[in-house]
Amino acid sequence: MSEEEPKNDAAEAAAVAEEEEEVDEEAEMEQMKRRVQEMEEEAEKLKELQESVAKEISATSGASTSAAVGGNVDELSIHVSQVDYDATPDELHSHFASCGTVNRVSIIPNKSTGKGKGFAYIEFADKEAVENALLLNDSVFKGRELKVAVKRVNLPGKGGKGKGKGKGGKGKGKGKGRGWGKGKGWGWRPQPYW
Repeated sequence: MSEEEPKNDAAEAAAVAEEEEEVDEEAEMEQMKRRVQEMEEEAEKLKELQESVAKEISATSGASTSAAVGGNVDELSIHVSQVDYDATPDELHSHFASCGTVNRVSIIPNKSTGKGKGFAYIEFADKEAVENALLLNDSVFKGRELKVAVKRVNLPGKGGKGKGKGKGGKGKGKGKGRGWGKGKGWGWRPQPYW
């Protein structure tokens, strides 16, 4: 019987260890479930807080921003071309002030000279002002006839340079256009037949 007692003790110890592992795993699972529940509650609180802050901002700002009006910024903007290169945003603002409330005037500058490229974007507070501004098409501003159009909406994935071939696009070689070969030197050139 002395041999059976150690076997029984080992079997009992293994069974106790398995029960302890199962209890540990169950406790870990319960702990993880509690953590997940806490995180979900916290996420819900954050969502409610964000919604309340957004409501406060829209209530305090009134109709000062175009997003608060409920319109898209592109719907409330116009594109003006044939703008004088030396024109300032204040001058354009005063030219279009009769149409309605102007939120912003953006004259696109030339990177090298700093002067305007000849076109601008004007954002209004409401759609009526945009319709009134379209009536100023072909009006004279600083000796030039302005072309006024509704700003087109840029859709993601449309337009651009295409398939993303990097600088320049065409060709995959390393040549620099210096004679024959791959542009690394003079290369081989055929000799004349004379």
